[in-house]
Amino acid sequence: MTSAADPVDRLDPVILHHVVNTLGWPDLRPLQRAAINPVMDGEDAILLAPTASGKTEAACLPILSAMSAQGWTGTSVLYLCPLKALLNNLVTRVDGYAQWLGRSAALWHGDTKESKRQRIRTDRPDILLTTPESLEAMLIGVKTDHAHLLGGVRAVVVDEVHAFAGDDRGWHLLAVLERLQRVTGRPIQRVGLSATVGNPHQLLTWLQGSGAGRRPGQVIGPELTTPSGGSSAQVPAGGTTGSPPGEIELDYVGSLSNAAKVIAALHRGEKRLVFCESRRQVEELGAALRARDVTVFLSHASLSIDERARSEQAFAEARDCVIVATSTLELGIDVGDLDRVVQIDSPSTVASFLQRVGRTGRRAGNTRNCLFLATHKDSLLQAAALLLLWGRGWVEPVVAPPEPRHLVAQQLLAATLQEHKLGDQVWPEQWNGLAPFDRSAAPILRHLTEGGFLDTDQGMLFIGLEAERRFGRRHFIELTASFTAPPQFTVLSGRAEIGRMDPSVLTEERPGPRRLLLAGRSWQVTFIDWGRKRVFVEPVDGGGIAKWSGGTLVGLSYQLTRAMRDVLLGTDPRVSLTRRAEVCLQEWRDEDAHHLVHPGGTLVARRGNDVRWWTWAGYRANVTLGATLSSITDPVQRPTDCYLRLREDLSPDMWRDALSAVEAGLSLVLPDVDQRAVRGLKFSAALPQRLAVATLSARLADFDGARAVLAEPKRFSTVH
Repeated sequence: MTSAADPVDRLDPVILHHVVNTLGWPDLRPLQRAAINPVMDGEDAILLAPTASGKTEAACLPILSAMSAQGWTGTSVLYLCPLKALLNNLVTRVDGYAQWLGRSAALWHGDTKESKRQRIRTDRPDILLTTPESLEAMLIGVKTDHAHLLGGVRAVVVDEVHAFAGDDRGWHLLAVLERLQRVTGRPIQRVGLSATVGNPHQLLTWLQGSGAGRRPGQVIGPELTTPSGGSSAQVPAGGTTGSPPGEIELDYVGSLSNAAKVIAALHRGEKRLVFCESRRQVEELGAALRARDVTVFLSHASLSIDERARSEQAFAEARDCVIVATSTLELGIDVGDLDRVVQIDSPSTVASFLQRVGRTGRRAGNTRNCLFLATHKDSLLQAAALLLLWGRGWVEPVVAPPEPRHLVAQQLLAATLQEHKLGDQVWPEQWNGLAPFDRSAAPILRHLTEGGFLDTDQGMLFIGLEAERRFGRRHFIELTASFTAPPQFTVLSGRAEIGRMDPSVLTEERPGPRRLLLAGRSWQVTFIDWGRKRVFVEPVDGGGIAKWSGGTLVGLSYQLTRAMRDVLLGTDPRVSLTRRAEVCLQEWRDEDAHHLVHPGGTLVARRGNDVRWWTWAGYRANVTLGATLSSITDPVQRPTDCYLRLREDLSPDMWRDALSAVEAGLSLVLPDVDQRAVRGLKFSAALPQRLAVATLSARLADFDGARAVLAEPKRFSTVH
């Protein structure tokens, strides 16, 4: 390999011309310069930088230069994103860069019209922007000759790769990329774009899939270290960076109504992005701001595509306005230059906060900023703890959920559908030996054949009648999504779709006319089409209710809950605290802390018949402790992030016997799983019941956190 002294000289001259004359850049940013050599040399890479650091260009400019220098033809690059809205936002920019070289980019996702897809099939773009789900639909769909369309793929860019890696969509992504590599017949370069994470080198290894250890790869970005961290070296601590500069303020306002008052009064004339932790909170805050004559727009996953697009476009073009959003605007969707970010209550991860605060401070002379408005005492404590971790430079590791057996079942069905038949001995080759899609999946394959999901004939596997019955609707579209969404009703005003709402709003008993709150406005229900799951409404002045079913409860992490304990013990985050926040935190410490925390270890506090073990270990560690120490825990309790309830007749002898059994080497026990959760696991029907339960139990457990708690001293107190 030869390398010019200045890597910028390796870029195609036409690209260099446009960087200077079209984009008006005097030079590339450090990340963009550092990415040129490894990306052009075909190495796998993670490009790591905060939001708005030019990661898209860091990947696209060298890949386009390699495309030109090496004469790639057909669709040679895939650009994968976790959100359709992010793809919509990127396609014009990426296509513009491609056109500098006479190349093209096109968009294909669930909302792309069939006529556009047909044009892509016949006139292949050089870069195809899509989602992993749409990519798999291309592989299994009867309308797409996947070898013709995808056989020339040389490189895949995975934007917001950390958003994939932390959940089941990441396993789905890896499996589909392995199958794509079988189609191309060559290794495919993988370039991931990521915001700050605590374990970037492990993230690179994960992204490389079956090529890890065989193909070169680099993490390109600021150096991160992996400390022993937390309060126990046994607990994975993520990574640290120096806390980024910024104007961060924490306030306690006590209610969502008071938060609306503060937002309406502060920073008039500026563009403000407000993050909430639920769709319901977005709706209620949006309505409260609108009632105060604030120009407000809303964005969350249950608003219609058109409604969200109108909001995001109007917000991008306006000045004195507020957009209220869930995490849908946390990723790299461009809504123009922001002046302020406001956070209602607290996100559950430092990584999420870094994404959000990174939305500000992009203009010269501006500083990154975020105002936290806590609406109740618990959220103030959580926000203070999160900012404490941020001030220490800590950020979570991205860890793939363990034991994705349900996705192994899904992949076996999808690969059989793609190939029409699979050899019953060579099927692991579809995933190039990548675990867990390797021979360890044999029990799942056996269940699929015994249950009629797959048929066998003369050593070949075929799609069975049970798979067609359960997943075969609309050309097996149900087989391409790795998660289950709760049922929702579409809300229509005339012919215009406003969004989707939980059906419980339509069925629960309430006095007076039935009214919904959606898109920040109240609507009165005029007709419900139960069969087609549609609700027709007309606008009214107020009284609407917003409600959506929650996701699976996973609770807060060990590290964040431990930081909450540190705050109660007197440590303040290194940010600006308002007088209201200072007073509320001091009340926590003066009135409650003495029977919640102890600096010398965990605390077992008895108040009458109520006995609580204040572990401050996070929900997953607490349910693991509850299952392991079932002889002394209350069997009907619901553990929290901070404590678990013990038996009211707990005696010192019972306590010693239970803990001595664990200390003597008794294994920790996986938590019990609610059967409703098993039904909510996508493709659980294609798994043996015991394996579906084992999958969810493994994901609910936190053995490291539980062991850390068991190793600490335990203090006892009686609260009068």
